[in-house]
Amino acid sequence: MSAPETKDKYTGKDYPQVWISTDRLLSANSTELVLNMLAENEFVISHVRRFDIKGESLPATINSGPNRGIVNNHSERRIIRFGTQEVELTKAVGDFYLELLVKDEAELNEVFEEIKKVCNEAILPLGFGYTLSVGRYTKYRSTISDSY
Repeated sequence: MSAPETKDKYTGKDYPQVWISTDRLLSANSTELVLNMLAENEFVISHVRRFDIKGESLPATINSGPNRGIVNNHSERRIIRFGTQEVELTKAVGDFYLELLVKDEAELNEVFEEIKKVCNEAILPLGFGYTLSVGRYTKYRSTISDSY
């Protein structure tokens, strides 16, 4: 039995992703800045299918230890503005995943260079670096264990 074919493919990979990994976890203000600089770039945002962010969890209540169940008043867990939406930030973000809609390698390279330019403007002034890479980092089709 073979895996089901997906409709949208790009050179054998379903929806390539750009992974932006910062050298440090970002504050809520820095996360908001990076997200908005990416969203304000019309060329980049026109090629983004999905945004994912990952990082250390900032739970609403303390989950373990002697203070278990007490409200966690963390200053970085707050509402941020992303484009025209308000989003509750529940993580200290270190990674951004941008799933792209591109037709070919040339278009992917154009979008990648534009994302790199935005990251140079948004992340480098914060005083630390970042790493960019292209690949497939999230699951995009069902696996055998998903059917159970």
